[in-house]
Amino acid sequence: MLYTIACVLIILWLLGLASSYTMGGLIHILLVIAVVVVLLRIIRGQKPF
Repeated sequence: MLYTIACVLIILWLLGLASSYTMGGLIHILLVIAVVVVLLRIIRGQKPF
């Protein structure tokens, strides 16, 4: 029983480790896109939000 729980936790930890790099990069890309869009709206004279 403890062996199964340990294996599941290790697998979940590895999945979280792999997805944190992927999701972290994706979140940074989305933040950059959002900042660029807000800046473009400000430059064009529209309300940013």
